[in-house]
Amino acid sequence: MTQTPEPPPLGAEAGSGAEDLEESGPNRRCIATGESLPVARLIRFVVGPGNVVVPDIDARLPGRGLWLSADRSMIETAASKRMFAKAARKDVSVVADLADTVAGLLKRRCLNQLGLARRAGLVAAGAEKVRAQIATGRTAALFEAADGSPQERRKVVALAPHVPMVDVFTGAELGAALGREAAAVHVGLMPGRLTTMLLEDAARYAGVRRIAES
Repeated sequence: MTQTPEPPPLGAEAGSGAEDLEESGPNRRCIATGESLPVARLIRFVVGPGNVVVPDIDARLPGRGLWLSADRSMIETAASKRMFAKAARKDVSVVADLADTVAGLLKRRCLNQLGLARRAGLVAAGAEKVRAQIATGRTAALFEAADGSPQERRKVVALAPHVPMVDVFTGAELGAALGREAAAVHVGLMPGRLTTMLLEDAARYAGVRRIAES
C-alpha cells in the first residue's frame, strides 16, 4: 500500500544549501535577541524581490533565513530598528504592517491544518463528541472557541486537565475550518503529526496576533 509522506518538519527549507550553512540543526538564532531557539518557536523571513522582507511561514523559501521569535513585539522591534537590514547585511524594505501580515498567514495556516486534521479522522467537534473522545484517553489537544461560554469551556477542559488547550480562534472560524455552517465551540484532536504541527503553529499565532483578534 502506498503511504502518504509526512509533511516536512518546520525548518526543512527547500532552498537551504551552501548559501544558508548557518541554518542547520534543530535551532536557529533570533536576530533580535540573539537567543538560539527551536524552529517551532520562531518565524523565518527572507529578502525577496526588490529587497523586500517577506515572511516565510512554511520555512521553505530559498535564500538566507532571518529568524525572529514568534512574538509580536519582536517583529515590530526588528522592523523599527532596522534589524532585518543588519542581519541581511544590506538595505531592505519592510512593510508597515509586517506583524499583521505574519498573524494573518499563521491564522490561515492553522485553520487549514485543522481542516486537514478533520479529513484525516483526528477531530471530534461538539461537546458530546469531544467528551466521548476524552473518555477514550486519546485526546492530544483541545480547541475551545474564544467567544464560547467560559463555564462550558471549564467543564470540558476539566475532563482533560493535562491536555494542551488553545483558545485563540472564534467558534465561527473553527466551524468554517471544519466545513460546518454552525460554529464549533469545542474541538478535540487525537495524536498525529498534524496535531503536533497545529499546536506549534497555534502557539506561534498566539504570540503574534493582536489581542483584539481574540
